[in-house]
Amino acid sequence: MDYFPYVLFVYILLSWFPGAYETTFGRFLAKICEPVLAPFRKIIPPIGGVLDLSPIIAFFAIRMATFGLQYLVYNYILPFFI
Repeated sequence: MDYFPYVLFVYILLSWFPGAYETTFGRFLAKICEPVLAPFRKIIPPIGGVLDLSPIIAFFAIRMATFGLQYLVYNYILPFFI
């Protein structure tokens, strides 16, 4: 979960380079990132067919989920074991 935002960032950077998604590396990142981005694209489709905001929403959702899980673990689960 800690590395996924970086992987997503690299995947976003590939959009700046023509043909980068068709490389082996681009296809590998697509297999990792597209399942996460697809639900967000259903909620917020690309604006004008060009500007895709789903990665930004995915970043925030991942961060919120990470903080939420850390809060639950540290405040409610770990005290049972200490």
